Amino acid sequence: MKKLLLLLICCQALAQVQKTEPPFWYAGMKNPRLQLMFYGESIGQYVVAVSDHVPITDVTRTGNPNYLFVTIDTKNISKATTLTFSFSEKKKTVFTVKYELRAREKNAALRKGFDASDVVYLIMPDRFANGNPANDNTPATIEKADRSNPSGRHGGDIKGIIDHLDYIQSTGATTVWNTPLCEDNDPRGSYHGYAQSDVYNIDPRYGTNADYLQLSSELHKRNMKLVLDYVTNHWGSEHWMIKDLPTYDWIHQFPGYGQSNYRMTTQFDPNHSENDKKFCVDGWFVKTMPDLNQSNPLVLNYLIQNAIWWIEYANLDGFRVDTYSYCDKEGISKWTKAITDEYPYFNIVGEVWMHDQAQMAYWQKDSKIGAIQNYNSYLPSVMDFTLHDAISSVFNEDKPSWDKGIIKVYENFVNDFLYPNPNSILVFAENHDTQRISHWYPDLNKYKLAMTLIATIRGIPQLYYGSEIGMEGNKDKGDGDIRHDFPGGWTGDENNAFSATGRTETQKQYFDFTSKLFNWRKNKTVIHNGKTMQFLPEDNVYVYFRYNDAESVMVVINNSDAQKTFGTARFNEAIRNFKTGKDVLTDADFDLGQPMTVDAKTALILELK
Repeated sequence: MKKLLLLLICCQALAQVQKTEPPFWYAGMKNPRLQLMFYGESIGQYVVAVSDHVPITDVTRTGNPNYLFVTIDTKNISKATTLTFSFSEKKKTVFTVKYELRAREKNAALRKGFDASDVVYLIMPDRFANGNPANDNTPATIEKADRSNPSGRHGGDIKGIIDHLDYIQSTGATTVWNTPLCEDNDPRGSYHGYAQSDVYNIDPRYGTNADYLQLSSELHKRNMKLVLDYVTNHWGSEHWMIKDLPTYDWIHQFPGYGQSNYRMTTQFDPNHSENDKKFCVDGWFVKTMPDLNQSNPLVLNYLIQNAIWWIEYANLDGFRVDTYSYCDKEGISKWTKAITDEYPYFNIVGEVWMHDQAQMAYWQKDSKIGAIQNYNSYLPSVMDFTLHDAISSVFNEDKPSWDKGIIKVYENFVNDFLYPNPNSILVFAENHDTQRISHWYPDLNKYKLAMTLIATIRGIPQLYYGSEIGMEGNKDKGDGDIRHDFPGGWTGDENNAFSATGRTETQKQYFDFTSKLFNWRKNKTVIHNGKTMQFLPEDNVYVYFRYNDAESVMVVINNSDAQKTFGTARFNEAIRNFKTGKDVLTDADFDLGQPMTVDAKTALILELK
């Protein structure tokens, strides 16, 4: 009889509670406050209690009776345990729900995030490698694989990434950043992953949560790191909560859809119109991406806990945060601070796609510019889009002028004083949203100039998958053209660029250069955290030094279309007592006391002796 009663209670619980989020939690967190969201038909009508004398500090019912938010205090729970939540009506228990608090990994709070010693390899998983063709289509997801459609799903997955970790490591990369892997159930264009429909589960076309944990484990076995692409600004219109909103203001409504004006400067413009600011911050990125309201405490706490859950669960080393500066700036500041309070050495880089260093520096942690408006984002890292702007044209500017040629790169670093921590900026030549570098520069020599710059300046370099083999693409033809399948990632591909023997001669030249450059960088602390001294470019030749007390590296970039010879005396304050330099790319030796000759469109990286 007792067994039958227990079975009936369990069945009733399953019927009443369709989702509990977070699905489990961890004991011993710095912030003991845990807000559980219970979802089920009319669940808000019940009185809730919890076992083991765990205090319930708040119960929030919303206008939607299908939600119940229950906050508990876990400060007295230091070990793994299972709690029992009971749901009662008229003082009688109707059903119960078990909830697990797991043990944390040792020193989980002290995890060290990615930093300037790393090289980040950015992957669009659907386009990298298809390790498991069986999951290309699943019953639970709408869009089916169609490799002939540039904007469709092609079948790349987590197993495909795991299968090629040795290849990724061979490029010199130390860290993998994948565009979002959580479920995106849009009927079209779902491969990019930014319109998520479930933020606690990996999209089944990429694999399972267990597959993602395996990716993390395999990376860590190689002393590599894993960065999760997190989206705080919006979800997809197919998200289950969007279809049954907990509160009307869970998303920004106008009512319903309102288009963002994308003018992020309204966040700090002292002369802004409130209406303009509203349509930037509250407006939807696109019609299929409802804009989340981070000023709603329930939304904000949901996002904080989801982010922390993924860090603990998948043993993450960092976040890249999409459209960071479109979020409510006070809300995103609280989100970022909550994570970095829990993990003081964790790194988070925000996509702040702006074209002015002061505006980008506003968003970095402890910014003096932000402090003018009493604002601190607590964001450790931003992306160097002004450098990207310069890279997009500079190597085609053979004839220098006051504001053309390599002076653009010099001027970018002149403004480093604006950043609280310029060494924690992500530097890149391209990513999944920009033109492929091969479109600007279908020339190996110019690619080498760009990569030499990215590898040797301050900050954290990021490569975009396929750059290292000269992968082509033109964004003017659509996003699909800058997100081609990696050759060799699919059975039957004629060209397998994952294999040294399978690469074309051109792919080999690109790969060999990239691999040599970034593998050299791995052990060069003078590049990771050394100081920079740059010299005004002359005749389109740019010289800068990365140095510390023990080492110095001299970088020479000849952006001219002609060979250049120049004296070195004006660099003496950086050369100091060093006499010679060996080029790490060619092993050629240079006497620093003699004039230096550098071929057209060529760079030197000289380790000084």
